[in-house]
Amino acid sequence: MRIPDPTAASVFGLPLWLVVAVGAVALFGAFQVYYWVGRRLGEALYRSRVGRRIGRERIERVENVVRRWGALAVYGCFWVPGLRHTLPWVAGALRVDYRWYVTASALGCLTWVPVTSFGLYSLLWAWLSLAARSPVLAAAVVAVIAVAVALLVRHRRRRGRGGDAPAAPEAVRSCRDA
Repeated sequence: MRIPDPTAASVFGLPLWLVVAVGAVALFGAFQVYYWVGRRLGEALYRSRVGRRIGRERIERVENVVRRWGALAVYGCFWVPGLRHTLPWVAGALRVDYRWYVTASALGCLTWVPVTSFGLYSLLWAWLSLAARSPVLAAAVVAVIAVAVALLVRHRRRRGRGGDAPAAPEAVRSCRDA
């Protein structure tokens, strides 16, 4: 078995390391824009179209995370898909110290982008290698992943509609009062 040269990896003819570096710089730039837009909007963030879509309750939960963890929350948000692009707005609106924010977002970009890029690249090539050896097995892997994603989406939608969500506090209070 031949081990491929990791420096020979490329995307669209560009070295993979260069694509990853450009991606890290672009994400860092986006995080700075998010922060300053959030700082500029402040309380208007809640009334904006994006704020209404996210929901005040969710934004307040993100605020609590930022208040509790500060810049560490900014670094951690890179690893949590739902927070990655909402927390920077909230950090700006809460006026998190920019020196800490820029440090945490730089460290996040320097760690998250390479890990996910090389990880996804490895998964893609592993699947292509599997497909070359056994197209049926590769199709089965895709089918299993599609079913798992569909079940997860269905479960989350049911939970969002109140299917297996806990009872509202008002209902609990009214039961106690009765």
